[in-house]
Amino acid sequence: MAQIIDGKLVSRQVRERVAKETEELKNKGITPGLAVIIVGEDPASQVYVRNKEKACEEVGFYSEKFALPESTTQEELNTLVKELNERPEINGILCQLPLPKHLDDKEVINLIDPIKDVDAFHPVNVGAIMIGDYSFLPCTPAGVMELIHSTGVEISGKKAVVMGRSNIVGKPMAMLLLHENATVEITHSRTADLKEITKTADILVAAIGKAKFVTADMVKDGAVVIDVGMDRDENGKLCGDVDFENVKDKCSYITPVPGGVGPMTISMLMQNTLTAAKIQNNIED
Repeated sequence: MAQIIDGKLVSRQVRERVAKETEELKNKGITPGLAVIIVGEDPASQVYVRNKEKACEEVGFYSEKFALPESTTQEELNTLVKELNERPEINGILCQLPLPKHLDDKEVINLIDPIKDVDAFHPVNVGAIMIGDYSFLPCTPAGVMELIHSTGVEISGKKAVVMGRSNIVGKPMAMLLLHENATVEITHSRTADLKEITKTADILVAAIGKAKFVTADMVKDGAVVIDVGMDRDENGKLCGDVDFENVKDKCSYITPVPGGVGPMTISMLMQNTLTAAKIQNNIED
């Protein structure tokens, strides 16, 4: 039986660390500030934004929410981002995706000052991750790395397989594992002999958005299995990309859904905002 990687516990440890450092910054007259922009009434986005506000309060940040109507124009959104770029008390800017269809998310991301881009989606930050000289990491892959580190498993020299090639999770995930000297393979919807590849993984990260897709016959004995998926099964119950019950006896460590990767994402956003505040105030670690 695998050991369960408790994302709630690791997430709490990250937030405690951020809260402690924030207290130290406040003693120097600096309060990290995060601006969150949400356009329209998407229910899932509303929940995410509320959770981000709560997390800011928990760690001692200043936060502002900009809830814009569905009818907001590209020009209005762009103007708001430019204004936030200029405000010194705002260290991080986050635009909640997806945006309504008439708005161009790429245009908005490109307008955010890279040093305030706490989602690490700006091309400058993406390039920095590629060469391994970065200030921020995308929140979900960064959270996955924290979870792997929490197991004590050595990443260097291991074979890692990342299932999924999205810009938000799959590609940066592969880079982070590579930076820690894993041998990395990325699989996707066109990959031939998928099962033969996943079975070679000492570390398997599933981020494909297909409920319970990964079964025991796809997993190497003793592998570390990280499930980034957030899906619904045939009964409408929350589950991941990994068939947890089927796989848990095959691997050494596994993340549950919910309670695995999910709690880490917002905690890493808090870490990025803290980092941004330090950089903008010339405070070195």
